[in-house]
Amino acid sequence: MSAAASDKSIPIWFVSEASWSSISARLPQTVLAFAQASAFAPKPGRHLLCPGKSGEAACVLFGVDADGKANKDHMAPGKLAGLLPPGQYRFANAPDADEHNIELAALSWLLTAYRFTRYGKGGPAFAQLALPDGVDARRLKYIVEAVSKARDLVNTPTNDMGPDALEAEARKLAGRHKATVRTIKGEALLKQNFPLVHAVGRAASEAPRLVDISWGRPKAPKITLVGKGVCFDTGGLDIKPSSAMLMMKKDMAGAATAMALGHMIMSAKLDVRLRILLPIVENAIAGNAFRPGDVYKSRKGLTVEIGNTDAEGRLILCDALALADEEAPDMLFDFATLTGAARVALGPDLPPFYCTDEALADTISRKGFSVMDPVWRLPLWDPYDAMLDSKIASLNNVSSGPFAGSITAALFLRRFVSKARAWAHFDIYGWNPSTKPGRPEGGEIQAARLLFGMLEDRYGAKQRK
Repeated sequence: MSAAASDKSIPIWFVSEASWSSISARLPQTVLAFAQASAFAPKPGRHLLCPGKSGEAACVLFGVDADGKANKDHMAPGKLAGLLPPGQYRFANAPDADEHNIELAALSWLLTAYRFTRYGKGGPAFAQLALPDGVDARRLKYIVEAVSKARDLVNTPTNDMGPDALEAEARKLAGRHKATVRTIKGEALLKQNFPLVHAVGRAASEAPRLVDISWGRPKAPKITLVGKGVCFDTGGLDIKPSSAMLMMKKDMAGAATAMALGHMIMSAKLDVRLRILLPIVENAIAGNAFRPGDVYKSRKGLTVEIGNTDAEGRLILCDALALADEEAPDMLFDFATLTGAARVALGPDLPPFYCTDEALADTISRKGFSVMDPVWRLPLWDPYDAMLDSKIASLNNVSSGPFAGSITAALFLRRFVSKARAWAHFDIYGWNPSTKPGRPEGGEIQAARLLFGMLEDRYGAKQRK
């Protein structure tokens, strides 16, 4: 990231079919002649590196959609970070009439330039961007830092990112922001009434635990984040096939998302009382693994029959949600790589969310598309709640049929939230199957930027003046 443009930075002109004639009139004749000779057309996503009189790079032309087009990809300019040769570039004009979108273009560039390098796999240098005037460099820095760090956590395999290591990362985050942190671990989970977190993680070589981080003014609005931290999921005794296990290092992406959002909130010093709860386990197989058919009493007091040990994420979440709910937070958000059904319904790029508050749900939806961190609301459909019935317990952890898997998982979690003023559950994927602008292949953080933007609107410095 470069703080300001220099005289040597190479200008990037955003052009659309509508703006091409007016912008081409501002270009040097040599550039225009080269563009015409190259048969350049201002089609979205097309780019052209134009030489100057001496052969040096004079400017870049990049095609964008015309202003006002529905579903315009405001992250598209980020692809230039990997397409252009090394050097420093600057935006010569805004990608469209909305000033907000020049910040999204810069953010996409910086997020595209992420690379996971822990194990020595490098690559060619990315092109550098001089930040446009009016963009808050500090804000952009901690957003990119939060997403990049959390991507690192998701991308790191479990031999280096097991429960011990994930807890250590949570403690580093708390220490950086001078937040308080405590951990309830191993047998202490039973003594302090977190039986389901203990049951899911007890078969692993590293003990299950709950990490509890608190930050902010005690009397400020209470915002609580809960993130699923399954560092690896074998499926338990209902073991997954090997093909389904290959990406299970990402099953802690919910915890990584909560930590990323927490970093943004604390860096911005939003006027909230933030709490981050991370149930952290590995769902392993051993002689003491929990079994299909077992029944456990949850923290809330509801008894849960285990219909499938591969539906473990909702089990650790329900104890954490019950704890969060006890202090009746103003907003309670949870993040989890919870169901394959969500991906069947909406694909990897558009996580479903569920919400008990209509106004909040509308705000989440609008903000998600505004900041290009989209989510899609699915219903907490009450008639499906009966699918979770058990003949011997309060409820089963899986539904009685093959349908509506993401919805019934959300309904399961809803049973453990009653006092929070508003609750939203995000069934994230946490992974980019292929590279797109701002979203390189690999671990991804979904929903954190949109919630930060929403909370910033409500509790940021501008609102305190």
